[in-house]
Amino acid sequence: MQNRLATQAPERMKGPEAAVYLGVALSTLEKMRCRGQGPRFLRLGGRIFYRRQDLDAYLETCAVETADSRAAAA
Repeated sequence: MQNRLATQAPERMKGPEAAVYLGVALSTLEKMRCRGQGPRFLRLGGRIFYRRQDLDAYLETCAVETADSRAAAA
């Protein structure tokens, strides 16, 4: 599902689109932004945008390494 979203997602997204891309509620994304957490964002003329590359980078930081995933990589 994520690959299909990545190929269809625009390079720059508004909050609702970014929330769908990440699989979180818009309110969660907004709270993360207000707390200085979550993905990088752009503020343009008082509007908030997210770049797809920043969302992808944020998703990578959320990956949790497990014993099984380390064994599979070896």
